[in-house]
Amino acid sequence: MKLQKTTWVLLIVALFLGGFVYFYEIVGTPQREAAKEAEKQLFSFEEDEIQQVNIYIQEESRKFERVSEPEPGWRMTEPKEVPASDPSVAFLLNLLVEGKSDRIIPNVPPENLKDYGLDKPQAMVTVRLKNDETHEILLGKPDFNNSFLYAQIDPFSDKSQQSNVFLVPMDFEYAVNRPLSEWEQPQETITEETESSDAEDDESASEAESTTEEAEPPESQATPNNSDTEPEESTPEPTPTPDNQSPSASPSPENTSSSEEKKQSLEDEMASPNEEIEPENVPNDSESEDIPAE
Repeated sequence: MKLQKTTWVLLIVALFLGGFVYFYEIVGTPQREAAKEAEKQLFSFEEDEIQQVNIYIQEESRKFERVSEPEPGWRMTEPKEVPASDPSVAFLLNLLVEGKSDRIIPNVPPENLKDYGLDKPQAMVTVRLKNDETHEILLGKPDFNNSFLYAQIDPFSDKSQQSNVFLVPMDFEYAVNRPLSEWEQPQETITEETESSDAEDDESASEAESTTEEAEPPESQATPNNSDTEPEESTPEPTPTPDNQSPSASPSPENTSSSEEKKQSLEDEMASPNEEIEPENVPNDSESEDIPAE
């Protein structure tokens, strides 16, 4: 009897352990991996949520604002007001959105932050979202093999509290430590965009002019030109006559043509042989029959 109870207890325990292993290893593994990935992600916002980015390096600052006019993009507002280089800004934004931490050093006391170069950070990046939410990352010195940077993500305002130190990609250092000229949009690109905008304006103006011309015919079509009409038949001027000859004495064109026809017919008659004249010596057949033979 006791043996049967022990068997049932062991069977229940085995089933319980098997269910625990199943849910922990098979069902719970993807959830744990997702949680670990979420812990490694530096920030949870998306790129299109970012409205403003500020970079502070020692005593210098770079400020960028998302604009929609004249074209969607980014514009530098400090230290000068110029269009920003889209590739440089996009590289930094991609690190902020997609960047992950390789490792986290938890609960670092404030007095130990100097070991990571975070007592005086080499750079600070602040982000303001469209909903006015702000985030911050402090960049310290590289780790011992120059593979990662020590960083703080959204540090506490109370400096006396312990905080976590993250190891972030070295690309952050390359993204923020740029000459001012690399943050500005190249002048050639600005010129090309201006010329393209001017060309589009000229094309729009020409299309408007052509539409106006089609709607209203030009004056040359509305009013007929005298040069396009058929010329009127001009009356021939009379042939000048000599002083001693009256106008009536000059032969008219009809008389001249009739006299030429008569002259031509006379010439034709003279040129043709006279077929009606018979030869004199040819005897008449009727007369030769009346003479009797001797």
